[in-house]
Amino acid sequence: MTSKELRKKFLDFFKKKGHAIIPGASLIPEHDPTVLFTTAGMHPLTPFLLGEKHPAGQRLADAQKCVRTGDIDSIGDNWHLTFFEMLGNWSLGDYWKKEAIEWSFEFLTEKKWLDIPAGKLSITVFAGDKDAPEDKDSAKIWQKLGILKERIYYLPKEENWWGPAGQTGPCGPCTEMFYDTGKEKCNSNCRPGCSCGKYAEIWNDVFMEFNKTKEGKYLPLKQKNVDTGMGLERTIAVLAGFDNVYETELFKPIIKKIGELTTKNYPLPTTHYRIIADHLKAATFILAENIEPSNVERGYVLRRLIRRAVRHGRQIGIKNIFTHKVAESIIEIYPELKKNQDFIFEQLIREEEKFGKTLKRGLKQFERLAKNNKITGEKAFNLYQNYGFPLELTQELGKERNIKIDEKDFQEALKKHQELSRLGSEKKFKGGLADHSKKVTKYHTATHLLLAALRQILSSHIYQRGSNITAERLRFDFSHTAKLTPEELKKVEDLVNQKIKDGLEVKWEEMSLEEAKKQRAMGVFGEKYGERVKVYTIFNPKTGEIFSQEICGGPHVKRTSELGKFKIIKEESSGASVRRLRAVLE
Repeated sequence: MTSKELRKKFLDFFKKKGHAIIPGASLIPEHDPTVLFTTAGMHPLTPFLLGEKHPAGQRLADAQKCVRTGDIDSIGDNWHLTFFEMLGNWSLGDYWKKEAIEWSFEFLTEKKWLDIPAGKLSITVFAGDKDAPEDKDSAKIWQKLGILKERIYYLPKEENWWGPAGQTGPCGPCTEMFYDTGKEKCNSNCRPGCSCGKYAEIWNDVFMEFNKTKEGKYLPLKQKNVDTGMGLERTIAVLAGFDNVYETELFKPIIKKIGELTTKNYPLPTTHYRIIADHLKAATFILAENIEPSNVERGYVLRRLIRRAVRHGRQIGIKNIFTHKVAESIIEIYPELKKNQDFIFEQLIREEEKFGKTLKRGLKQFERLAKNNKITGEKAFNLYQNYGFPLELTQELGKERNIKIDEKDFQEALKKHQELSRLGSEKKFKGGLADHSKKVTKYHTATHLLLAALRQILSSHIYQRGSNITAERLRFDFSHTAKLTPEELKKVEDLVNQKIKDGLEVKWEEMSLEEAKKQRAMGVFGEKYGERVKVYTIFNPKTGEIFSQEICGGPHVKRTSELGKFKIIKEESSGASVRRLRAVLE
């Protein structure tokens, strides 16, 4: 079964079960400031899981592209990926465990759908702890459907609990479906979740019934939600009888292209090939969102993926600039990327050239260290940290000079760095959407005022190119070629503050996408909307004059007078013909 066929079957199945098919959202989260990328299908739906009304109703299904970097050290094994596609269905306060599990079983096992033998499935359910009880209900439903008791495993929160996306927000226990590949158990304790490759997780049904608070309490949500996710790449792999995702149509052409570029006779596929294919696929999709490599946030993740791919390319004998050539094979598989291919190629070439210079500097530094005939693990780590030298490269060069590198020392220095990075990251993204909903809500409305002001002061050709909102500030990207002058920035700031002072009203209406277009409502991702949308209008209640009208999921304040004082704190470039503003509410 091809990825296209599986995607269609999944959406057709849930359409028959009364679900509205909604488009997948951007890889850049609109509603969740606590994460850099959309890491699961739930992220674009966070406000609706918390109780906002979705214009398409209570039953939804979609195919969502995701980027997840938490498993980066597992990349190269059979199943983990940085970029992947998640097929999902949701109940927003409608059906519950019985329907969700029965439909999962039906889609997996019925001949008309995936026709997987029930005996090939193993199931996990939540074992229970002080926060929530053991999920006996799910286990009973699976047994009634014919899953043998010995193939149902009770696992702890680390493995059978999903969410919240940030430190706070909607979450709950889950039941996961694993496909048994038929491999021998690695030991007597081998079970679903084991990394030996016997079990491949293909679907996860999450029962979101709790809201985690900043104090670490799990309080009942005002509505019980079902949130499921089926891994597209993993599922087509097991249906084809493969024991890994890299032999599927979504990776084979990429691996083949990498093989053509290497000068060494490496067998296909090795871990190097897999890492290059995975990282450059993720990088290509991130670049398609107009993100550039940098040393902060999304740009840093992007830079790390590209440079890691380049390092592995060097290790299999690729000496020339090559990442853009691999990206060509990725774009052939995903034609929707074609419209951004010039930017993708340009950024890959530029980053690879920049990294090449860094590696040269690192080589000079290595030569200095090698003069003492000793390189400590900490020095080797500094080469990795500052010059991008992987340990393998330092060891290889050291071997030529009979210099042994202390690997244990290196790993200790690496671990210390990762802990510091994690602490910094947790500090940076402290709290979750639920924690700061009032502040975030204000910034959402301020963003609408900002776009309207930019269009009025500068040009009606200005469109939003992305935004990131936290409880502390808003960041807004928009299409514009020139740097804004101090005079222009002041005019924009003054206009936004005037509209706040005027106490404009904010209302929303649900309508068809066609109606919204007729009303000339602004939209960020034109092709990403469903048939029904929410349109937020900011207007003067005395005169009826409309200042802003945008398609948006919400939520927003009721009056602009609730916002406080708006202040632009920075203006800069964010890519070709894209400017970026940062602003705060005081």
